[in-house]
Amino acid sequence: MKLLLLLALVGLAQGLETRVPLRKMKSLRQRLREQGLLESYLEQHPYNLAAKYFPGIAVEPLENYMDDEYFGTISIGTPPQEFTVVFDTGSSNLWVPSVFCSSPACRNHNRFNPAESSTFLSTNDTLFIAYGTGSMTGVLGYDTVDVAGINVRNQIFGLAETEPGDFFYYTPFDGILGLAFPSIASSGATPVFDNMMTENLVDRNLFSVYLSRDDEGGSFVLFGAIDPYYTTRGISWIPLSAETYWQISMQSVSVSGTPVACSSGCQAIVDTGTTLLAVPIRAFRTLMRLLGASSSGEISCEAVRNLPSLIFHINGKQFPVPPRAYVLRSNGYCSLALQGMDVPTEEGELWILGDVFIREYYVIFDRANNKVGLSRLP
Repeated sequence: MKLLLLLALVGLAQGLETRVPLRKMKSLRQRLREQGLLESYLEQHPYNLAAKYFPGIAVEPLENYMDDEYFGTISIGTPPQEFTVVFDTGSSNLWVPSVFCSSPACRNHNRFNPAESSTFLSTNDTLFIAYGTGSMTGVLGYDTVDVAGINVRNQIFGLAETEPGDFFYYTPFDGILGLAFPSIASSGATPVFDNMMTENLVDRNLFSVYLSRDDEGGSFVLFGAIDPYYTTRGISWIPLSAETYWQISMQSVSVSGTPVACSSGCQAIVDTGTTLLAVPIRAFRTLMRLLGASSSGEISCEAVRNLPSLIFHINGKQFPVPPRAYVLRSNGYCSLALQGMDVPTEEGELWILGDVFIREYYVIFDRANNKVGLSRLP
């Protein structure tokens, strides 16, 4: 009996080894601001968050990663070559810079060298992903990808040969690992997590995400398991409305008990690759007015203590986001972490629940049952 218990505990410990620690670093926006380049950059490159979610178009605006602060490490090849990536539930491709890339953005990031990997297999297939500031082009190849000790053999990935403009030059990450569905993958590439499931490399066909608040450590992506430490308040399971992004139906959004947006129902995407709450333009203007912010989102820091929570009504339950979560503080200034955008869908207007929302919940992305699980954090 004791031996069986010991083996069970060893199995549990091994399962938890699939945890990828996420480092919280300065975002690209912060880096540009410190160097006095933010204003001129934004003038040259207007921010179009909506482009990421237009259906049927392989458009992935890199500006979506402008405020990202959470990054993890993976390795590719034999022997392993390390890369810092964004684990993005709002896209499906894995790609990193390659030695074939001569763009300035590639030269100051880690670059994959296929000649130094004994397990690399080349293809004649190309990869093209359009961005708001240019395009990322490259070739597709196969190699072993290591994610927190999970070795995914023959994983298809993009080797970037050109990268967009000067944007990527300043980013603190090398590439992107998409965790959405195969249906939105560029060039039909099989996503990393799909191969993990096919090869039975995870105990369960799900992964979960914890993002720390402020400067706290401990953020992670956990593959194949749910950490019970973060689910003591129970898990609310929400069925997906589409198997493309991690898209769900939302009934309404209320403030102080009064519905203020999405009153006829709308769609929402739970996206780790977007920091802000992306809000339809009409709802954005309503919220700016109700919360006492300027049209650009600026608000008096003294007024923050009296702000109400934003309540998201999803699948018959309420999911609050308090002001400490949706107000950004920087150098004595305060602003709302909301971004206006309009992306029409057949099911209604679209909201993006980015890291501002995710930091309040332990989020489970369940591919076996096509559901999202939310457990409120203390």
